[in-house]
Amino acid sequence: MSSGYSIRSFAAVGLAAVLGFSSPAFAATATGSFGVHITIESSCVVVSASDMTFANTGVITANVDSTSTLSVQCTNTTPYSIGLNIGTGSGATVAVRKMTGPAAATINYSLYSEATRTTVWGNTPTTDTVAGTGTGAAQPYTVYGRVPPQTTPATGTYNDTITVTVNY
Repeated sequence: MSSGYSIRSFAAVGLAAVLGFSSPAFAATATGSFGVHITIESSCVVVSASDMTFANTGVITANVDSTSTLSVQCTNTTPYSIGLNIGTGSGATVAVRKMTGPAAATINYSLYSEATRTTVWGNTPTTDTVAGTGTGAAQPYTVYGRVPPQTTPATGTYNDTITVTVNY
């Protein structure tokens, strides 16, 4: 037995309902605008600094050299200088830093700003720091280290910690 309603009837009623109850079309539009702003201030960050690891050695009768890389990022056109402090070794100076090991024994070393290892890298702006100008991207710098020949202390691991400072 049939109820007298067909699928087409339901579809027609559904379509009429959707069309009859839909939102009216927009007849006009209005526009506006807003500004978008940002102020970039001079700034710098130390992006990274790798540890400097000297090769294992016995008696220190010749120079032992190593390098480290640090990366600095400053806003475009910002002038800056990178300084390295004397470290944490007791009695250290900019010219002779000290790694400390067993029984507070120390090993002397120096840090330089160029591969010939003649210009000591210190922490006094315009005197012994490395100058640069920001590009907006990270800029890498190589730190050159040297342990000179010296009286060799007891066996063990010797360490120091250097703080990198960017003045801008």
